[in-house]
Amino acid sequence: MSDDITTWPELAIALYDKLTGRGAEITYEFDQLDVYVPSKVDADPKSAKWTLNGTLKIRTRDAGAAS
Repeated sequence: MSDDITTWPELAIALYDKLTGRGAEITYEFDQLDVYVPSKVDADPKSAKWTLNGTLKIRTRDAGAAS
């Protein structure tokens, strides 16, 4: 992976790019997830706290990948 990755989204993209084409699936599981949602795009916005009491699963699969 590249040394210029500086954020979590960049890391996730780089990892997915590396694994796709190999029949890979990336699964993220979160329990008791707290998300702070900003009220607007601003330098110092107020946030609302959303709490997920359960499991959120996010799966990514490349439909064109070889099995």
